Amino acid sequence: MKKIVVLTGAGISAESGIRTFRDADGLWEGHDVMEVASPQGWEANRELVLDFYNQRRKQALTSKPNKGHLALAELEKDFDVTIVTQNVDNLHEKSGSSHVIHLHGELFKSRSTIDESLVYDMDNWELKLGDKCERGSQLRPHIVWFGEMVPMMEVAIRQAQMADIFLIVGTSLAVYPAAGLMHHTQSNIPKYIIDPHMPDVLPEPNLSLFEEKGGTGVPKVANLLREQYL
Repeated sequence: MKKIVVLTGAGISAESGIRTFRDADGLWEGHDVMEVASPQGWEANRELVLDFYNQRRKQALTSKPNKGHLALAELEKDFDVTIVTQNVDNLHEKSGSSHVIHLHGELFKSRSTIDESLVYDMDNWELKLGDKCERGSQLRPHIVWFGEMVPMMEVAIRQAQMADIFLIVGTSLAVYPAAGLMHHTQSNIPKYIIDPHMPDVLPEPNLSLFEEKGGTGVPKVANLLREQYL
C-alpha cells in the first residue's frame, strides 16, 4: 500500500468557515496576532489570550469538514495516509482521518504552564483563569505560539522521509519550519500542490500544481491517485 503524506494549512479550514491568523492583515478583532499567540502576549494579558482561544473553540464546535477534508479521509480506504497539519482545529479528525499530526498544537486541548507533559482533553469550549493542572499551575491553550519550538516537527519529518506521494493543500508555504517539510521527502516521488493562490516554488518534473481550493482540488487529485496506483 502506497504511503501518502499530506501537509495541510489554513486554506483547507477556511473553506469550513474558520478564519485564520492572517486574516485582516494579521489583526484579530483589533488585536495584533502577537498579543494572543506568543509567550509575551500570554504573560502580558492571560485573560485576553484565554478569551481569544475560547472564541476560536466556540466557532470550531459548529464548523464542519468540507469536501477537501472528506476526500483526504476517504483516501485511507486505498492508501496509508498521514496528515501533517498546521491547523489547530479538529476538522481532519471530524472527517474521519485517523493519523493526524498537529504541528502547531490542538485547540481542544489544554496544558500545564509548568509541566509541558501534562496535556488535557477539553470537553467544552471554555478555559478560564483559575483552571489548573494537577500540580496547581494555570492551564494554557495547547498551542505552539510564535517563538516556541515545534515539538512534532521531527515526527513529521520522519513521516515525510517515508512518503511515496506528497500532497500540499491550502498553505502558502511561508511559515517555517512546516514550509520546509517537502524538502525532506525523497526527490523522485510525485508531489502535488493544491491551492488557489499558488505558492512560489521551483518547478520540478514530478511536481503537479492545482490552482484551486482544496474542496475541489483534493477530490480531483484523489481520483488521479486511484487511477494511477490501484
